[in-house]
Amino acid sequence: MDLHGIDLNLIVAFDALMKERSVTKAGIRIGRTQPAMSAALARLRNLLKDELLVRGPQGLQPTPRALDLAEPLSRALAEIQRTLAFTQAFDPSTSSATFTIGLSDHPTFALLPQLVTLLAKAAPATTLQVRNFSARDDAIDLLDSGEVDATVGVPATKTGRILTQPLFEERFVCIVRKGHPAARSALNLDAFLALPHLLVSPENERFGHVDAALAKKGHQRRLALTLPNMCAAPLLIARSNMIATLMAGVVAASGHSDELALLEPPISLDSIPFVLSWHRRNDAHPAQRWFRACISDAAPSI
Repeated sequence: MDLHGIDLNLIVAFDALMKERSVTKAGIRIGRTQPAMSAALARLRNLLKDELLVRGPQGLQPTPRALDLAEPLSRALAEIQRTLAFTQAFDPSTSSATFTIGLSDHPTFALLPQLVTLLAKAAPATTLQVRNFSARDDAIDLLDSGEVDATVGVPATKTGRILTQPLFEERFVCIVRKGHPAARSALNLDAFLALPHLLVSPENERFGHVDAALAKKGHQRRLALTLPNMCAAPLLIARSNMIATLMAGVVAASGHSDELALLEPPISLDSIPFVLSWHRRNDAHPAQRWFRACISDAAPSI
């Protein structure tokens, strides 16, 4: 028996016919016309090589073959309907789903603690997995491969399949150790250029935002140390005579603020935006939408 021609619509029609034992009533039950139901019954009879339902004194009567099929097909249809209903609604309080987020360095400290607290309250049975990435376009690879549900980092290269939403911005501050001579007064450009600099570059470049701003004015600073990870920078500054230009949130989250002096940069520096990114294929899924809303709620205020 070839069942390849039986689609879900025919199973729905068969289930309605078995419950109503009338072509007209079955059509009303599932919103189809009498001719459409008659055509569906004819297709079923042809595919299954059985009359399935024959006219009797009290309406359509099922054949033994129809009775054999009725219960298992009804159960299968109910399961499909439950599955489809689940994908249209999401109850975080009872969910045991696993969510995976990709985070660059700074959002791990600025956003993750609040996100963990929020999920623990709203969805205590869920699991959160964290993937770290450094280069901004690594976020695209993680989303394309399905390894993560969402990412938070600086904006990656624009592509139509990756959707984004602004989350927060970080302004730059200069830091030196407390007691450093440079902290005695407002920092001017000459004093800034005279100091040895620490550069944080997750992508291992020797030319950052500060260098680009200085180059526009025909200046260049002296780099004493470059780091791929920003977390160690505040402690290194607190233990040295170097200066670093970091995002204010990095300094605040470092635990070393009381050992540092914060100074305004002597050059104009644009704030750094951080965005929430996700793949277009996940855009409408209820659980994914809820998870992204949680990430937005956990983000620092812009």
